[in-house]
Amino acid sequence: QVRLVESGGGLVQPGGSLRLSCEPFGAFFSLDATAWYRQAPGKERERVAIIRSGGGGIEYADSVKGRFTISRDDPKSTVYLQMNSLKPEDTAVYYCNADIFGPTGQENYWGQGTQVTVSS
Repeated sequence: QVRLVESGGGLVQPGGSLRLSCEPFGAFFSLDATAWYRQAPGKERERVAIIRSGGGGIEYADSVKGRFTISRDDPKSTVYLQMNSLKPEDTAVYYCNADIFGPTGQENYWGQGTQVTVSS
């Protein structure tokens, strides 16, 4: 059984920065395509960024381009989301979603979410 754990959320003032981390725990072989999603109260969950394995590319939502950076540390099997120039509208629960190759093949997992609040 694999579980994804996000960390790094918190309260930050507008214009500030946070770095989120997503790390799998359990028995697995590789962390493949990994994405960050967010869901604000009363809104649908939206994909913020995705990073694919093996140089497969990176994509961002228009709302975060130029401010957020997704990256991965393959030896640590960890994916990061560096968030700069944060705005109040970035306030949401941020979720990690990943395709993980394990003993039973490739499966898709969600983390439990981490709260990001941007407020003065």
